[in-house]
Amino acid sequence: MWLWPMKLWSLGPQGVKWMGAFPSPLALLLPRSISGHRAPLVTATALVNHWTQVFEERGVPEARESSQYIVAHVLGAKTELVNLVLHERSQRCQEPRGKGTTDHEPHSYPLILDMCCGSGAIALSLLSKLSQSRVVAVDKGEEAIQLTRENAQRLHLENRIQIVRHDILSGVNREQLLPWGPVDFVVSNPPYIFHRDMEHLAPEILSYEDTDSLDGGEDGMRVIKEILSQAPMLLKDSGSIFLEVDPRHPELVEKWLQSQPDLDLSVSATHVDFCGKPRFLHIHKSRGAGIRSTQNVPTPQLWQLPANSSV
Repeated sequence: MWLWPMKLWSLGPQGVKWMGAFPSPLALLLPRSISGHRAPLVTATALVNHWTQVFEERGVPEARESSQYIVAHVLGAKTELVNLVLHERSQRCQEPRGKGTTDHEPHSYPLILDMCCGSGAIALSLLSKLSQSRVVAVDKGEEAIQLTRENAQRLHLENRIQIVRHDILSGVNREQLLPWGPVDFVVSNPPYIFHRDMEHLAPEILSYEDTDSLDGGEDGMRVIKEILSQAPMLLKDSGSIFLEVDPRHPELVEKWLQSQPDLDLSVSATHVDFCGKPRFLHIHKSRGAGIRSTQNVPTPQLWQLPANSSV
């Protein structure tokens, strides 16, 4: 569940732009001497260093790793999903290639589709780590599209990202979503909050956030089901889907996929967050694969906070 609405952030080397009408949560991370709504720009590295020192003085174990994770989360960089994609890409690069292929072919530089991209944090983090990859970033909101475009320009990644305004619930549009052909990976942090849980969200989120970007319907799976229904038409053979979900969803998704055998999708693994809750699904496209879920797999830790990110 999102701690802070991602689409309110603008990330870039010149700083992070806070788009909300309430105080930035980043102020909570700043040292007391510079705390406040109009705090000056500081680098993400400086924040990590500051809180590493604080944690070390107070005997917090893994002080630097904890600081990196907290700062990255507040910045809106979904490190878990990024790590899963990078890990899968690494695994595929180790697979034997067919005769006549080269290091510059398919899975060396995967094509990625980010559905419900928000601020573009996931898409742009992946582009920053995969220097030859390209990403299609999709969202239905004009504010999200403009923010993703701004972030891509600030990070000088605009040449490798196609930003598309499209409502996933309106159906699949292959012409819009596949400008470079079928993709290797679909990644998404979709609206997944159960409708009955919406009233329990923090007041500042309900007051200033578009509830459509949070509310996943009665079972939290309205958008998730649509993504899974469209994915087989968007993925290459043996492609993968990576989703952030509510801890109640892994079992629901498995049962739903079992009822939809024509999709040829199977849950490859369920990964847990730092609190041990099942929050991330790796779903594989493969004909006749069946359900082969692995529960409670720790998320691979490959991605680190970019040193030049500023906040």
